[in-house]
Amino acid sequence: MYYSTNCSSSVGQITLGSDGGKLAGLWMEEQKYFGGTVPGVMTQSDGLPVFAASKEWPDRHFAGKKPAISDLPLAPISINR
Repeated sequence: MYYSTNCSSSVGQITLGSDGGKLAGLWMEEQKYFGGTVPGVMTQSDGLPVFAASKEWPDRHFAGKKPAISDLPLAPISINR
């Protein structure tokens, strides 16, 4: 099962996808393959800790704090197109 949440960022509205523990995807509004790599339907779930960490990371980045990419628990999904 996969989960999603929406948030505003300095680059516009984004949707985050997660497998429940790790960040599986990030999509910008109106992106061509929006959510296309997620197998099945994502369930809205705003309270996951991975989403809190993922929303905080860009704020730290744009504030010049240079957070490491390893600060985010990543599990990207890829498919062959």
